[in-house]
Amino acid sequence: MTTKPIELNKDSRQQAIASIQRYFKAYMEEPIGNVGASGLLGFFLEEIGPSIYNQAILDAQEHMQERMTQLDYEMQQDEFQYWSKYERATKKR
Repeated sequence: MTTKPIELNKDSRQQAIASIQRYFKAYMEEPIGNVGASGLLGFFLEEIGPSIYNQAILDAQEHMQERMTQLDYEMQQDEFQYWSKYERATKKR
């Protein structure tokens, strides 16, 4: 199965590049330019992005499984209640 590469929309990509540049300015000896930051972001998305994506999918599956369990519990209807209801009504008379 071929998978689609992880990509960011234009605005998110620009913000991520600016954040990388800011990080380099604050913590590294040399700043990084726009092209370098863009390349580093591309590397991270391709190399590390799938691990983060896969964990997010696992987290979503776990959450959905919990919700499905709750749904079954919350929406379950008692079966064959007609006669029980009838007998309760008869006893009240």
